[in-house]
Amino acid sequence: MDVNMVSENSGGLHSRVQYFYADNEGVKIHYVSLGEGPLVVMIHGFPDFWYSWRHQMETLEDQFRVVAIDLRGYNRSDRPKGLEAYKITNLVEDVAAVIKDCRGEKATIVGHDWGGVIAWQFALRKPEITEKLIVLNLPHPKGIARELANNPEQQKNSDYARKFIQGSHTDPEIFFGQPMTAENLALWVKDEDAKALYIKAFERSDFEAMLNYYKQNYMPPKKSANESSTRPALPKIKMPVLQFHGLKDKALHSDGLNNTWDWLEKDLTLVTIPDADHFVQQDAAELVSSTMRNWLLARP
Repeated sequence: MDVNMVSENSGGLHSRVQYFYADNEGVKIHYVSLGEGPLVVMIHGFPDFWYSWRHQMETLEDQFRVVAIDLRGYNRSDRPKGLEAYKITNLVEDVAAVIKDCRGEKATIVGHDWGGVIAWQFALRKPEITEKLIVLNLPHPKGIARELANNPEQQKNSDYARKFIQGSHTDPEIFFGQPMTAENLALWVKDEDAKALYIKAFERSDFEAMLNYYKQNYMPPKKSANESSTRPALPKIKMPVLQFHGLKDKALHSDGLNNTWDWLEKDLTLVTIPDADHFVQQDAAELVSSTMRNWLLARP
């Protein structure tokens, strides 16, 4: 359903994308669409919104229909209350609702950070509609579980998540020692023109909802010599996987990438970028975009 929204910006990407809502059992998920062709669905993380994918959308639009969603709680998507609303099953179904709204039978799923969590889970739970999988700065669930259980550096890096789980969005030091405000949430954005759009998007967002992703879905680490004994077995990922990781990421240790190939049925293409931080799709936009395009075109 095209909502014919008036953009905050009279030029640039905002004026070229189409604006839509998909419905997942009464929760409206906002998404934007650019281009025509095979469907590619992009899912942002924390704290972010659909505009995170602007570089990739413009690189892919001549060959693909590229769709970027606002996660529930963010920007123009609905902001349901309560922890249950943010269960991973609901988040996966949000993506499925977008694919259905696009009249797609299958899609390439792209996810970063929490979007990466959702992307891995979508591929595991809905392989029949997952064409290919692209994940940025979010290791496979088994890799994360192993590092949280056994890697002291990863455990230290994840302290912020424990604070999110235990705290409230009203705490004065909840966001890395600062209040959770739209301006503070946008501090990571290096592009000043984009930062203004981020602040507007975060002013429309629900900070409690952002923390609910952690409160509902984050699994505290359990030290164990045998990780498989403490977590349910996962099936192997059935489709080709392209994975990017900015090695300056201070939240997710690159050791979590080890053994990813053991958990996949098809080929893995792994791209590590030494000078990129957590938001690799923006820090190394040209490399990520061109690699993504070439990889997708090589797998018709």
